[in-house]
Amino acid sequence: MGKGMKAGKRPGGKKDNMQAQMAQLQAMQQKMEAVQAEIEEKQTEATAGGGAVSVAVNGKHQLVSVTIRPDVCDPEDVEMLQDLVLVAANEALRQIDEISQSEMSKVTGGMGLPPGMM
Repeated sequence: MGKGMKAGKRPGGKKDNMQAQMAQLQAMQQKMEAVQAEIEEKQTEATAGGGAVSVAVNGKHQLVSVTIRPDVCDPEDVEMLQDLVLVAANEALRQIDEISQSEMSKVTGGMGLPPGMM
């Protein structure tokens, strides 16, 4: 054995392992970017008040549409209509978050990455 070498150790072993890990991380990052692009194309819809108000959001967390049945437009009760819009919008946003988390966990394999790392 050469000077400074230990039995069972190969020169560059840690370096090779580090390069392999970097390649895996880069591949995962590319996959995550592709999945994020797919999520941005998704859309979800939620309703409130038994379908009186319907809200659709996309994967970019943008409101796409708000539909209000004419029979719920009571000028004496604008607050109820506002509440229905809020409920439907928040539910649609919650749904798109759930879709996003589910799709990303397929890529990360449940690695438990901290928020913002996806």
